[in-house]
Amino acid sequence: MKSAGFKGDLLIRAALSVAAGFFLALSFPKAGLAGLAWVAPGLLLMAALGCGGSAAFRFGYVGGAVHYLASLHWLLFIPFPAGAVAGWLALSAYLALYPATWVWLCWRLFPGKFQTSALDANAEDYASRSTLHASRFTWPRPLLDQFVSTPLFQRALWALACATIWVALETAVARLLTGFPWNLLGVSQVRILPVTQIASVTGVYGVSFLIAWFSVALACAGLVLMARPASARLWLGDLLFPVLGVGFVCWFGVQQITATRPSAQTVRMALVQPSIPQTLIWDPKENTNRFNQLLRLTERALQEKPAILVWPEAAVPNVLRYEPDAYAEVRKLAMDHRVWMILGADDAVPRTEPSTGREFDYFNSSFLINPEGKIVATYRKRRLVIFGEYVPLVRWLPFLKHFTPITEGFRAGEAITPFWLTDLKVKTSALICFEDAFPHSVREYAEPDVDFLLNLTNNGWFGESAAQWQHAANAALRAVENGLPLVRCANNGLSCWVDPRGGMHEVFFPDSNDIYGAGFKIVEIPVRRGGEKRERTFYNRHGDWFGWGCVGIVLGLLAFSLASAKSRSTTNRE
Repeated sequence: MKSAGFKGDLLIRAALSVAAGFFLALSFPKAGLAGLAWVAPGLLLMAALGCGGSAAFRFGYVGGAVHYLASLHWLLFIPFPAGAVAGWLALSAYLALYPATWVWLCWRLFPGKFQTSALDANAEDYASRSTLHASRFTWPRPLLDQFVSTPLFQRALWALACATIWVALETAVARLLTGFPWNLLGVSQVRILPVTQIASVTGVYGVSFLIAWFSVALACAGLVLMARPASARLWLGDLLFPVLGVGFVCWFGVQQITATRPSAQTVRMALVQPSIPQTLIWDPKENTNRFNQLLRLTERALQEKPAILVWPEAAVPNVLRYEPDAYAEVRKLAMDHRVWMILGADDAVPRTEPSTGREFDYFNSSFLINPEGKIVATYRKRRLVIFGEYVPLVRWLPFLKHFTPITEGFRAGEAITPFWLTDLKVKTSALICFEDAFPHSVREYAEPDVDFLLNLTNNGWFGESAAQWQHAANAALRAVENGLPLVRCANNGLSCWVDPRGGMHEVFFPDSNDIYGAGFKIVEIPVRRGGEKRERTFYNRHGDWFGWGCVGIVLGLLAFSLASAKSRSTTNRE
């Protein structure tokens, strides 16, 4: 019976890790239960209370794996089963390393000392000091006493350190191995606009910091309450500064929102969403049918007299400039309706010295076409999707091509190419696909004279899933960070526009709760008046100062911790 208590503790710790992972996943769209994000990080830390380094890492990994397997389950909708399953498992396994590292580092830097690890203690002795019931669980008394014996001031600094470590790891995940800054913790608050406005100063990382700080402090307060239920002053002390921090951020956010004045000038745009299944996009025999469907939708949209017509990523089959019939149709639309067009299509450039048997370099591109039907600017996607647009190391590991449906990979573009619509006096920067998920990258596109950001995307890869909602949520934070409207034109959702404060507009089709179907939306986007200067946000001017600052602090804390450990080791030997 006593050893059963020890096994029960392991199960309960694992259950806490799993619950924390699910809470994180549910805080993001589609579920969008934003409040769970304020609980999950602290819950994950509680699962590893008193554990040694390797055990803490394992519990963190379990929670991270559950989070990413659940929140990225839309990868399984890719109509290529072998690659879908392999990608889902591999990406989730990699990303889970970050919360695992977070839990490990947090407990490594905890200022108090746990003399008896719950996992290393003798099972019988451990069970005799634990309270385990079918209906409730309390941590072993020695662990709680040792935690509460750590002075409040040190616990408060530790909670700040934990939040700093979280941001440092998010800064890393946004860059390492080409980066995957998808669903950073702050994105979970996309609908809580007073909270997200701090991103205009710190980037999304400031929102993540606030949530992690509060969550760890809440966990500290919970542990203190369990150990000293009669002393309310003790556990309230753990929450004091995080609550004040949340209050200040919300006050700042409300000030930002209420100070926003609507622009006196707008530009009318038509966003065409053809909703072509990815299997048809891959089928050359369907090129004519899907292009004709796009043209029919476009004719309807043009009846609304937009100044700008937008098609999503990969809207035009094949390579636009080398497809005479498709190019002729596009030119005819622009000239007949005297409309500017921005559209997604492949592009190709001849190689001067073919080295791999390929005569052309192919690019995932967007084109600006003026009302005279001429291509006046071309942007080539700079951040390519691994296994979706290129296969890494395929020359040395040819078997990798069996995990993707693509046959010819794209080459990455090299430069940002703003689109200047001269007679409208409007300037926009186009991004393609998940390029709008990278905070540090989008900032480069948000030049001082840009009126709005534009994202062309094809989420048809993922069917009718949460991917569309999560992508839009990530994009909304880019609007806040840079103080710019962001327009999204998608193949099958979510076509809409986001105002500079992160509010989403025209999310659904008229008289419908659908985002995935075929149709078009007419939107009025605020733009600068002639000669008007845009007020740049602090983040837009200074970038990831907050994220890199957290990285520097964490490196300093680790260096201090290692030096202290070495000093103690030397003293003990003497």
